[in-house]
Amino acid sequence: MDWKEEYKKKLISLEAAAGQVKSGDFVGVGLGMGACSPDFYHALLDRWEDLHDVIVSDTVQVRPSKLYDVDFMTKLQGHIDFGPAFGMPLTRKLAETRLPDFYPLSTFDAGERYANWSDVFICMVSPPNESGYVNLGLSNFHSLEAIREGRALGKQRVTIGEVNDQMPVVFGDNWLHVSEFDCFFENSTPIPNLQRAIPGERDAKIGEYVMELIKDGDTIQMGIGSIPEAVVARMEGKHDIGIHTEMFPIGLPQLVEKGIVNNELKPFHKGVTLATFCAGDSDMYDFVRENPACQLYPAGHTNNPVFIAQFPNMVAINMALMVDLSGQICSEGIGHRMVSGSGGQLDFQFGAFHSKGGRAITVLTSARVGKNGELISSIVPELPPGSPITVPRTYADYVVTEYGIAHIRYKSRRQRADELINISHPDLRGELRRGLRKNFYCSNLRAAA
Repeated sequence: MDWKEEYKKKLISLEAAAGQVKSGDFVGVGLGMGACSPDFYHALLDRWEDLHDVIVSDTVQVRPSKLYDVDFMTKLQGHIDFGPAFGMPLTRKLAETRLPDFYPLSTFDAGERYANWSDVFICMVSPPNESGYVNLGLSNFHSLEAIREGRALGKQRVTIGEVNDQMPVVFGDNWLHVSEFDCFFENSTPIPNLQRAIPGERDAKIGEYVMELIKDGDTIQMGIGSIPEAVVARMEGKHDIGIHTEMFPIGLPQLVEKGIVNNELKPFHKGVTLATFCAGDSDMYDFVRENPACQLYPAGHTNNPVFIAQFPNMVAINMALMVDLSGQICSEGIGHRMVSGSGGQLDFQFGAFHSKGGRAITVLTSARVGKNGELISSIVPELPPGSPITVPRTYADYVVTEYGIAHIRYKSRRQRADELINISHPDLRGELRRGLRKNFYCSNLRAAA
């Protein structure tokens, strides 16, 4: 069948697409900008009384919808439930109610996970090109692998493409043929713009310390937020920087324009900034649109730690919530209160850790202010019970706060604790030293310590 005829045959209404979901289905959704629109969610949620045991699972939520509304979702329990694999600010109030379940995953195997989970999978795509291929646009991540592997397994009963003519086409291994979908619906909706974070004084100081660890010719991975923004702002004067990352750095256009990033020294994908998704502002979207120097691949490729380790001088920069005195890194939640998922942090930490000349950098502010105005240390004697360990202490390398750099890779527990206390908040160091003596020294040596 000619692809145009096939596309026309598969084209249905939004309501009919939502009607493909049956009771008991797990509905997998693309990540971030590649997720379906709220229009699809609302069409599905309107059917809640006719459904039971449906789970909707998305990641990196960027479009507000009733799916994240506490009052609305409370009445849907047992009919349609939310089960994310990564959390963002839009979902935190709902997460605090513990209504949703949570699906832990790494990123390089996210496609395989969703392939095994999803009875229905939906993602946003561009209109088909002249050869009958739709583009995954700003988010590949798990979508391509979840669709192909899920269909090959026979698990995925329905694959749905939401065709949005406002989705930028981004090059790379980012194409799927019309024949790989069961149905499409067309829905022109704006792509969300994310505001760039403004670094504060502490972020700026952390950025200065991080820059001491970055050299000309390094290949860098970093995420989004005020500290990465502080790092980007201080890259002036660096040369021959490569980017191999999970998400296109939001300051990428400026780094390329200034000649800081050229990707020329990378052994793979030379001359190309490689990522698996993009989330930013309109300037970023215009920059990556049909730009051969910016390409998206599945996370199974970009985030594979074995592949990452093959890049010499690989530098991974990731944020944390807490680090304990032995070097365990917690970035996902405090106790059983979830804040986010692990993302690609462990994948890139492992890859950079094993890269020749690589550095795995964890950044965090030394303390935060609690609800009652008290100062709470981000470096702790032990993590609160239930706190997920995002990076085990065996892969801890550099830890940076606004008070300095701790290089703990080759240190013992006691040596690590000393290093970490030295970069903790000065007002809290006494308490941390008491924790060190209690936990890491036998009783008759505590006084000497």
